[in-house]
Amino acid sequence: MPNDGTAHRSHHEQSIAVAAYVRRHNARAVPKTDFAPHSPIRTWPTKSPARAP
Repeated sequence: MPNDGTAHRSHHEQSIAVAAYVRRHNARAVPKTDFAPHSPIRTWPTKSPARAP
């Protein structure tokens, strides 16, 4: 094992492990609900402002 602070033998092995972690994390992710419910941004108009020509 290299002594560079990782438990992986190569960059390729490390990238495989990171990709697997990200896929596993994303598969279990759920959307946040009621995030900052009292934030003033929630009272902003929902329509987009008119665009300048």
